[in-house]
Amino acid sequence: MQSSVQQVSVLGATGSIGLNTLDVVRRHPDKYQVFALSGHSQVEQLAQLSHEFQPKFVVISDEQHAARLKSLLSGQQTEVLSGASALELIASHDDVDIVMAAIVGAAGLLPNLAAAKAGKKVLLANKESLVMSGQLFMETVANSGATLLPIDSEHNAIYQCLPNGQMSPDLGVDKILLTASGGPFRMFSFDQLKTVTPAQAVAHPNWSMGHKISVDSASLMNKGLEFIEACWLFNCSAEQVDVVVHPESVIHSMVSYVDGSVLAQLGNPDMRTPIAYGMAWPDRLESGVKPLDLFEVAQLNFEKPDTERFPCLKLAKQSFMEGGCAPAVLNAANEVAVDAFLNDRISFLSIADVVEGTLNDIENQKAECLETILSADLRARAKASELLQSITGK
Repeated sequence: MQSSVQQVSVLGATGSIGLNTLDVVRRHPDKYQVFALSGHSQVEQLAQLSHEFQPKFVVISDEQHAARLKSLLSGQQTEVLSGASALELIASHDDVDIVMAAIVGAAGLLPNLAAAKAGKKVLLANKESLVMSGQLFMETVANSGATLLPIDSEHNAIYQCLPNGQMSPDLGVDKILLTASGGPFRMFSFDQLKTVTPAQAVAHPNWSMGHKISVDSASLMNKGLEFIEACWLFNCSAEQVDVVVHPESVIHSMVSYVDGSVLAQLGNPDMRTPIAYGMAWPDRLESGVKPLDLFEVAQLNFEKPDTERFPCLKLAKQSFMEGGCAPAVLNAANEVAVDAFLNDRISFLSIADVVEGTLNDIENQKAECLETILSADLRARAKASELLQSITGK
């Protein structure tokens, strides 16, 4: 273990990943110190965290929230900043060793790229960075010498099961088996899915997550985004990744080898395990997660995903295979549709309709540069909003 205290910037500190990261830091003050925190609009919570961890910087979405936060941190040395450029600053600052990239959605792309360009140890919990700009992001990591470690429990498990974290045919790797819980609606019929509510969708049976990710899990879009992320992270084709529904969420993912062996990473469904793994890598660290009791688990079940009831997974796979800016369009349309569902504007099943309609209506382009990707993101959001109006009439 490194002897010096490592400086950590936590992007998305008020979300579930951010709070779990801070819990790991709290357990190991001799190894980690918080350099910066960011949050979207949770002013009081950011103030509380800042009082506890005394970061050099804290970043919030806009000047109005920043003014309120400054008043709550009066007399403290922490500097309050706001806006997108401030996020890039705390992600790339010379004094930062580790960046926890836990901002949800497309908003995380630019600061995550800034951290990668600066050669940081990037703990990636924002799958949208690779969904939107997989080739660009991976090339940035390679060129800068940054260390990229996946924090999503599934990708973290795959990383642990692969030799040197790489999908290498020379080392006998055959396939990645990406597990999915199936979400709260796994056993629902198509007719039942027509009337599910946002409250039902965010009640995940195994994991504690934010509302947007919980809805994505319920629709299997989250697994679709993770499918794309896995292909970029491990440099593999769509044919080399299979999604396996595993309701218990005990096996976090598996890797199949040509000799018939299948390696699996198991553990209780607690994000502190992959977070601690990423922070301490290549060593390991006590995380506060209780040991897995296999006798209590008793049995493990596996199913094929149903892409008829949950078409978002199929749409994500298709967008990856189409390439170019299609995955960025998929992600943008989904963010717009999920927000509409959470605000009771559309039904759960309409999420996939909006995404598919946007993919069909937006002409695909090669993802040649960041500007092209961001332009596709904006056009997809506009088109998805148009489709929402046609559905809702407003």
